[in-house]
Amino acid sequence: MVIFLKQKKRRITLQDVAKHAGVSTSTASLVIRNHPRISDATKKKVLNSIEELGYVYDRVAAKLRSQSSKIIGVIVTDISNKFISEFLIGVQQTLEKMDYTVLLGTTFDSVSKQERLISTMVEHRVDGLIINAASKTNKSTISQLNHLELPVVLANREVEHVNCDYVGIDYIKGTYLAVSHLLKKGHTRIAFLGGIKMSSTWKDRMKGFQEAHDNAEVAVDKSLVIDGLPTSEGGVQTVLEVLKNPNPPTAIFCFSDLVAFGVLQGLSMQGIIPGQDIDIVGFDNIPEAEIYHPPLTTVSSFPRTIGIKAATILYNKLDQDDSIQQRIILNPELVIRETST
Repeated sequence: MVIFLKQKKRRITLQDVAKHAGVSTSTASLVIRNHPRISDATKKKVLNSIEELGYVYDRVAAKLRSQSSKIIGVIVTDISNKFISEFLIGVQQTLEKMDYTVLLGTTFDSVSKQERLISTMVEHRVDGLIINAASKTNKSTISQLNHLELPVVLANREVEHVNCDYVGIDYIKGTYLAVSHLLKKGHTRIAFLGGIKMSSTWKDRMKGFQEAHDNAEVAVDKSLVIDGLPTSEGGVQTVLEVLKNPNPPTAIFCFSDLVAFGVLQGLSMQGIIPGQDIDIVGFDNIPEAEIYHPPLTTVSSFPRTIGIKAATILYNKLDQDDSIQQRIILNPELVIRETST
């Protein structure tokens, strides 16, 4: 009896693809990784060769060779927050184009959860981190981040003494624009509701709030500045509290649109009509702000753009070993709608 052994077909390599397409192996590799710098003509040649030769990309082997997981850890405070959702869309869409996968963690603004997530993601060998820091981030987390041997980009909320890149909006200017708008309308008793006082984002807003008053030569009544959770529930609580003031405000600046939605709800409970009885301005310009009733005057903080820029900075650090530390601050824009026309 004769047994015929079928000869094992040789595995097609990336070198075979490169030779067939008439390009270098490194160029073929960049095409597979969907690198944006490769021309469409070159990409087409390589993809045609891949199809003709039947090349299959061995992702596991590639990771072992490059010591890269192709995974980016992204840590945020609360994915139910529409601002964070928009930010994440920008991050994920950008990193997917660069052939990276996002590993998402949520802290719910807890510092201890934040530290655990950072440690867990490092243990899973992420290539880098993008972090929307918890509002009460402390020295322990700062030390943890400064000792990491991988690139980190902070977004939306800046943390002092952390040696990494940062992308955010100019909260001081944004608040200045919003409060100046109210002052120009003749308001002299403006409340500032919501936000965690310890966070950099609240402190920056407070600076803008104070600067707008100083410029208009109007005194700030500190009894109208009430911090609270940056949520709709927090908005309801703080507005009901400020309305108990013997001399209540005629206008309200809200820490965020979510707070503003709660403020509008609280005012409705008291039979107060926004835009007529009292003017309201939010911050962020999340999609719901335009379709809310009444439509909310607010400050655009471009969360999706922040996500895109944060992801791009991190990718450049990984792809080009870019060691220059960047601090990118976007310019806000005031959008006037019915709550303060």
